[in-house]
Amino acid sequence: MGQGSKLGWTSNVIIGLFIAFAIAAIAFFKIESSKANAFVDFKLFSNSTYTGATLSNFLLNGAAGTILVTLTLVQKGAGLSFFEAGLLTLGYLTAILATIRVGEKLLQKWGPRKPMLLGCSITAVGILLNCLSFLYAWQYMIASVIGFTLFGIGLGFYATPSTDAALSNVPQDQVGAAAGIYKMASSLGAAFGVAISAAIFTGLSSEKVVYWHELFIGRTDNVEVRFAAAVALLFNLLMTLVAIAAITKTVPKKA
Repeated sequence: MGQGSKLGWTSNVIIGLFIAFAIAAIAFFKIESSKANAFVDFKLFSNSTYTGATLSNFLLNGAAGTILVTLTLVQKGAGLSFFEAGLLTLGYLTAILATIRVGEKLLQKWGPRKPMLLGCSITAVGILLNCLSFLYAWQYMIASVIGFTLFGIGLGFYATPSTDAALSNVPQDQVGAAAGIYKMASSLGAAFGVAISAAIFTGLSSEKVVYWHELFIGRTDNVEVRFAAAVALLFNLLMTLVAIAAITKTVPKKA
């Protein structure tokens, strides 16, 4: 991650790593598909509802990169300490804990689809508020506090309905494997999301901003960092939008 801006996107090392990843992914799929007791049972993904719930779970957890990028931005761009930056996320944890039960009630009332879409939509709005790095520092911090709180509310609404949609639509003898894959999607999503967000942020931080410079108000010595953060955060927003599309396409309106 830290060497991205030095190596460049088209360096032999980066291209080689992309190729190695693609080969490893293909090999993993072929080997696992041929095993009777595979580590990952790809047959589960023939169930479109399970696939959509798991994919949206992967993508929504991938948006965890929002936290890393935003906190790095306010430290580098606004001079906040680690402690001060961390305070911006207090609403995130509080909101998750407060709304998980709400997600359960919404599941009972509406089924899984509506709460999942509502949760993803609220999360998207929260991430969008964190994208507003062109604002003055004090304005951005207010937007960030609200954004993180909405992020937490969205995840709270989404969590239980998504789990229900995934696991209630697979045969009983496959629930254990399905639950493992679903949980693994959470961890992998967060890992990929943080890594890619950080790579985008780090890679663009050293690039000179030419075309969008005039959009940023306030200090001008940190425009590159603010621009890089905005692009990385927009990537996280894109993941939530793809999650919404996956839910819309695969999760039935009536459970």
